[in-house]
Amino acid sequence: MKPMPKGPGTPRMSAKNAPRVRKGTLGRLLRLLIQDYRWQVAVVLLCLVIASVSNVMPSILLKNITDQIEAGMKSGWEAVLPAIGRLMAIMGAVFAVGLLASFFQHRTGAIVTQGFLNKMRQRMFDHMQTLPIKYFDANSHGDIMSYYTNDIDTLRQLISQSLPQMFSSALILVCLVALMLYYSMNLMLVTLIGLTAMLLAVKYVGGRSSTYFVRQQKAIGAVEGYVEELMNGQKVVKVFCHESESQKGFDERNEQLRRDARQAAGYGNIIGPIMGNLGNIQYVLLAIAGGLMIVSGGAVPNLSLAGLFQSSFSTALQISVVVSFLNMSRQFTNNINQVSQQFTTIVMALAGADRIFQLMDEAPEQDSGYVTLVNAKYDEKGELTQSDARTGLWAWKHPHGDGTVTYTRLAGDVRLYDVDFSYVEGKTVLHNVSLWAEPGQKIAFVGATGAGKTTITNLINRFYDIEDGKIRYDGININKIKKPDLRRSLGVVLQDVNLFTGTVMENIRYGKLDATDEECIRAAKLANAHDFITRLPDGYQTMLRANGSNLSQGQRQLISIARAAVADPPVMILDEATSSIDTRTEALVQQGMDALMKGRTVFVIAHRLSTVRDANAIMVLDHGRIIERGSHKDLIAQKGTYYRLYTGAFELE
Repeated sequence: MKPMPKGPGTPRMSAKNAPRVRKGTLGRLLRLLIQDYRWQVAVVLLCLVIASVSNVMPSILLKNITDQIEAGMKSGWEAVLPAIGRLMAIMGAVFAVGLLASFFQHRTGAIVTQGFLNKMRQRMFDHMQTLPIKYFDANSHGDIMSYYTNDIDTLRQLISQSLPQMFSSALILVCLVALMLYYSMNLMLVTLIGLTAMLLAVKYVGGRSSTYFVRQQKAIGAVEGYVEELMNGQKVVKVFCHESESQKGFDERNEQLRRDARQAAGYGNIIGPIMGNLGNIQYVLLAIAGGLMIVSGGAVPNLSLAGLFQSSFSTALQISVVVSFLNMSRQFTNNINQVSQQFTTIVMALAGADRIFQLMDEAPEQDSGYVTLVNAKYDEKGELTQSDARTGLWAWKHPHGDGTVTYTRLAGDVRLYDVDFSYVEGKTVLHNVSLWAEPGQKIAFVGATGAGKTTITNLINRFYDIEDGKIRYDGININKIKKPDLRRSLGVVLQDVNLFTGTVMENIRYGKLDATDEECIRAAKLANAHDFITRLPDGYQTMLRANGSNLSQGQRQLISIARAAVADPPVMILDEATSSIDTRTEALVQQGMDALMKGRTVFVIAHRLSTVRDANAIMVLDHGRIIERGSHKDLIAQKGTYYRLYTGAFELE
């Protein structure tokens, strides 16, 4: 299991040094949203504008209604009742329009939200397919999974609720500020005092909550990564009775998540009550100030834009203005409070978006190759030419700088010249490795764990690129061959078998997606897997789940060998392919493998030395160097390392 960077009793990360969301994350997210749903976003914004104006209009109508009521109280109700009725009808119509706009906004918003999340998952997955193997070696698989689950889910509420609410609230606030200035600058000054206090609270509390929300997202990824590792290694945990140690490791990560989530939620939840109470204080101050100005009877000038337009700066404050202003103040405070409430969601979503963009910003696997693998045939002159027909003959298509194109038959000749390689800079794994495998030869690698056997095969299929030296495939530098075409020409059977959810037939066909059922069955027979497959409940249509847990290790390995066989590649890499198979099954597999290897270049990483005696050449590796090479007979005669391994035990490890 990967070690936990922090646990109980370890130093806490200070807020100053804590990870933060990178600048430009929100802007990048909005650009992608508009890019994908330009017209739908425009419809949502239009509906929000209509709904926002509908929310402000009642304050204006309320003032007019209050004016009519005051007039009715002074001069009688008969003259004002029709006007009050019209104003009430207009108010009802405004509410109806606002309701209709909100309905369309939410309906369109749902389409935009779910569609955008779908596209973001597609972007992540498409980019992930381009990443080099070393990325997956360096990152927890559970943490990568959290990008698609937890992090992507944080965007849902941001797009469906928080951003529309922020836009609507901002528009309403602008309208309210304009109306407040129009009615009374005096009361607006009181409002600005409350607004200043609210903004300071948002800055103080929000700034601290953002730090902990970023840490919370990382802690969630750590927990999910640990759980995923334990699920895959549950048998190992139980075999070694490490349940308590595993529980301790989980508790450390879970406790870190609790601490970060508590801090994030603590700051995020406290902002609502703070804003609410500040709004109540502001409401009381406005009521007191408005009442005093009304009682003063104009002794205190009511400065306003309305007075400016009327060239009057000492107009007495009217009751209708105070009533309307108090209503607008309540709306103002509520919208500020709603903005502050969305701040928590926005910070959490930006933390998730930042992690998503970090994945999308990972440098893809570089491929500067230009030599491709094509179907070919011989022309009348006996030279290889490209053909659209499937002839069963493959060739490397090699374009040249002068515009000419040459074809080289795919034969499977692989040669390494003075290859050096290191996974980590400064720590060389392979030293000056040179070897060659002519078409149809079987080359075996033996040596202790960590000697560099698997590393050589990883370099042949370019999971990693060499630091120095050359690797040539059919005389072509493999750096010039496009990686997909290179890997299409290689068949790989790994020690660790990975089967996918699906039928047995589908898992075999994974080696060649356009293979017919007959080709898959033929490959299974070649790998001696046909007999046990036919004895399964549904034969080739038996559904496999959980990496084929209902099959034995040997059966799973046989299916993986059949999967490689159906691809029919000229070069095979067998990474300890029979190490998990019992002796009897190995004999059956070996028969199929012998048929599979016939006429192919084969690289075998040997666990049992008895399986490599018929190899054309055996490479004995030690700490990344080839210390012996030759046939089985030659190496036995030398009485060196291979002789000691072979005569000491038939098991290398």
